[in-house]
Amino acid sequence: MVRLAPFLPLAGKGRKGVAFAALFLAACSAAPAREAVRGEPTFVSLNPCIDAILAEVADPRQILALSAYSSDPASSSMDMETARRFPAVGGTVEEVLALRPDVVLDGTYTPPATHNALSGLHFRLEQIGIATTVDDSRKQVRRIAELAGHPERGEALVGRIDAALAKAAPPPGPAVSAIVWQSGGIVPGRDTLISDLLQRTGFRNAAADRGMRQADILPLEEMIAFPPRVILAAGSPAAEEDRLLRHPALAALKNTRRERLDPALLWCGGPTIVRAAERLAEVRRGLGQTSTGGPAS
Repeated sequence: MVRLAPFLPLAGKGRKGVAFAALFLAACSAAPAREAVRGEPTFVSLNPCIDAILAEVADPRQILALSAYSSDPASSSMDMETARRFPAVGGTVEEVLALRPDVVLDGTYTPPATHNALSGLHFRLEQIGIATTVDDSRKQVRRIAELAGHPERGEALVGRIDAALAKAAPPPGPAVSAIVWQSGGIVPGRDTLISDLLQRTGFRNAAADRGMRQADILPLEEMIAFPPRVILAAGSPAAEEDRLLRHPALAALKNTRRERLDPALLWCGGPTIVRAAERLAEVRRGLGQTSTGGPAS
């Protein structure tokens, strides 16, 4: 994750040491962070995928802040009303110091400067990796729920995920070739969560079949030459670069159907899987109703 502001040094002589000491004293004298219920830990989350899970398995009073990404519709996988109930942080050490959580949650790509700063200040940093499969996501949910002191809520969320996937399971028959096509021709290929979800809902990731991986580029010419049965358009309709997804040449693909897929369903596991499974199942069911191509809508 890219941090939105620079970090102050941990220690040092001269101006840097004085600056850090001043920052630390200011944080200590700030208004006390909200106390959690029954002595349970408090959290600051710096990762939008973690935000969505934490909001479901922790008490609201345990959450001192979520990442600013979750308050932005362009980068959030959460309901905006829910995300904006909590303070938002950009990921700086200064913000964490001011809130003084028991646990800081982030992904595995925490910048070294941030990691070292938090460790030097004796904050507990828990790093949660990217979920590339549904099984990965189940483990994430259980880990975060355990940290929050509510393992039963983690099991409840896992149960919702499993129920949604069971409901979205396809009828017997061959898988339908599909490509998730993002703005600029970007596709998620092998070893991605959306690829696992496609398989579980009756699709075959045609980008993965071509050996493509996360964020590879599929040119328009190759899409037209070897079209899948379904193109899942996952760009922003208002974006200038999204013209590729609406290219008139795609209308000539008579045996290819184009469907809209919210980009917010691509990145995160946890509760996002429920919505993604529902949408993919809806598209899969719609294939039995028509065999003609159509505009992404």
